[in-house]
Amino acid sequence: MATKKKSQFKPDPKKEWLHEIIFEADTRIGRIFDIVLLIIIAASVIVVALESMENLHIRFSKLFLILEWTFTIIFTLEYALRLYCVYEPWKYAKSFFGIIDLLATLPTYLSLVFTGSHYFLVIRVLRLMRIFRIFKLGHFMKEGFIIVEALKASRIKITVFLIFVILMTIIIGSLMYLLEGGQNPSFSSIPRSVYWAIVTLTTVGYGDITPVTPLGQLLSAVVMIMGYAILAVPTGIVSAEFIQKNKKVYSTNTQACRFCGREGHDNNAQYCKFCGNILNEPEVD
Repeated sequence: MATKKKSQFKPDPKKEWLHEIIFEADTRIGRIFDIVLLIIIAASVIVVALESMENLHIRFSKLFLILEWTFTIIFTLEYALRLYCVYEPWKYAKSFFGIIDLLATLPTYLSLVFTGSHYFLVIRVLRLMRIFRIFKLGHFMKEGFIIVEALKASRIKITVFLIFVILMTIIIGSLMYLLEGGQNPSFSSIPRSVYWAIVTLTTVGYGDITPVTPLGQLLSAVVMIMGYAILAVPTGIVSAEFIQKNKKVYSTNTQACRFCGREGHDNNAQYCKFCGNILNEPEVD
């Protein structure tokens, strides 16, 4: 938990004004800014997708290049303004959205050195997650937070379960190799047999490798039935943790800290739970 500390800084009116526009969705101008930004993000992702189509790329290559650099310049300026208007820019740069904002600009610059890297610009679609904050869909964020907490709480149990599954697939694959290896060229090695075991145990069933001997087919049937039982284990683990986490009440708002730029604070919070600075707007002389 972050240590609470009093704000000891001289407020900058320009930064406060920019922070209200860029980070806050509760004001009219901030809401307009975010909606326009979402439209630009969606348009940039569509352009990247269309550019990957060969016939369109040949016909409109120059237009796509102009649009790509236009979007990149806009996002670069926006990222720079976000860093400028927070009082501790490094903390925002290390946050989830800070990293996503940076990654949204880098691929175009990297394409000057590495051909084709600009297609990674589709990562901009992650920035559309801000739609939950802009359109007051906070309850969706709350439910998502509960799911994330449930997954974190069950990670040790799931890790143990995955180790058990890995050992099981190695054993089953080795056994299938002994049964089919001399008669079926599909099971030419233990790694290939383990691949079959993974595909069968997870109920994916590509069908590219199938046993031909009666004992191999019997083992295959047993593994497929086991697959349905195995799927229920992680589901039960996460569901149990989800029920526990859902009992807690998470009441958060969309206020962004003017120091680190992060959100997700309680409605009655006075200090940022990430950096410890005061949340309420300081008086500007």
